[in-house]
Amino acid sequence: MTGVSTPAAALDVLRLTFGYDAFRGDQEQIVDHVIDGGDALVLMPTGGGKSLCYQIPAMVRPGVGIVISPLIALMHDQVTAMEALGVRAGFLNSSVTPHERAATERAALAGELDLLYLAPERLGMQWTQDFLDRLEMSLFAIDEAHCVSQWGHDFRPDYLRLSVLHDRWPTVPESR
Repeated sequence: MTGVSTPAAALDVLRLTFGYDAFRGDQEQIVDHVIDGGDALVLMPTGGGKSLCYQIPAMVRPGVGIVISPLIALMHDQVTAMEALGVRAGFLNSSVTPHERAATERAALAGELDLLYLAPERLGMQWTQDFLDRLEMSLFAIDEAHCVSQWGHDFRPDYLRLSVLHDRWPTVPESR
């Protein structure tokens, strides 16, 4: 299904992958906007379906969606849940072995991932930036950003440096 950027494709992914017959609330408008290459700030309560607002566009747009996530356990849980649904997902963080890292990087470069989860600290590493330069990226999603406002800038100082995403890759996502 990757690379077919249409509202019908988004609804197909919602139904066939996630098992929902229809979007809730503003999800459809947000998903369509992101598929079209727009930026979105999505604030929803826990369980409100925020993740679908970047997961579905990442699955239907060409390339891999890069998800910045602050917690290793959360990344692991999200990737496990995505894989259980048949979604091609991986993560790179301090818990992976060099062999696992290389395998994930190869899969991403080969176009075999729809979602790649990264810790914010990884973006400050030159090898990560060079690696991302080699990828076709469908979008960037900043997950759990509310933690910064809840716990302050000391929560994860690297969240303050996420402007590197726009500075280095200003055309991601690219409008269609």
